[in-house]
This record gives sequence, C-alpha cells and structure tokens, in this order.
Amino acid sequence: MSLTRPIAVLGALLVLPGAACAERVNDPQVLAEGHRLFQQHCAVCHGSEAQGLVAEWKKPGADGNYPPPPLNGTAHAWHHPFSQLARVVRDGTAKLGGNMPAWGETLSTEQIETTLHYVISLWPEDIFRGWEERGGYE
Repeated sequence: MSLTRPIAVLGALLVLPGAACAERVNDPQVLAEGHRLFQQHCAVCHGSEAQGLVAEWKKPGADGNYPPPPLNGTAHAWHHPFSQLARVVRDGTAKLGGNMPAWGETLSTEQIETTLHYVISLWPEDIFRGWEERGGYE
C-alpha cells in the first residue's frame, strides 16, 4: 500500500506517492477558506463546530437514515482515507441510502479538498495520527 504526503510548494499542494504523511495541512489561508466553505455548506447539518447536531448519530432516524455525524474527530470520518471522504462529499450518500446531498456540482474539487483540510484540522492529534496510520492521505 502506498502512502502519500502533502507538501506545500510555492503555495500549491503536491502529493508525493510513497511518502508517509508527517503533517496535516496547516496553511492559515487554506484553513480559513475551508472554514468559510464548511460554515456555508456543511454546518447546517454537521454543526457550526462540526460537533454534529444529535447525540445519537449512530441510531437511524424515523426515516431509517442515520443523522449527519460529527466531523470533529469524535465520529467515524477518520476511519476513511481522504480520497473516500472527498468522494462522499462530491457524490453524496443517496446511492448508499443516506441523506447527504452531492456537492460536486456546487463545489469544485479544490473547494471540497479545502473543506476537508479544515475538517481534518479539527481532529485531535491522536485521531489524526490514527487516521494517518490507516492510510490518511491516500
């Protein structure tokens, strides 16, 4: 399995195959834009601090679907590699029986990735390292 590592070079984000990820994205401009996008598009369902809006997010609602989970490192987002998280945001969860809308026609790939970098910045260090060990930036 090949791991990748993000490296900021002249303001661009490059991903080098085969390198273990050592640092999460911490560019203040990227995170500020990710925060803005999160507040605009995600907070209504996932909470303004990505804390989720219901305590029992693991329990299906009356419609049979699970409520939006917290994204702050207390739920399961960190179990999935970056590529899968981006795909879920882009394509939504309707095909999987969920309620999350597809954002791929509203947000560019770069905006989706920026939003995810913001979300990942909220995770405690131990959660981030566990995610990284699971393949993180694959």
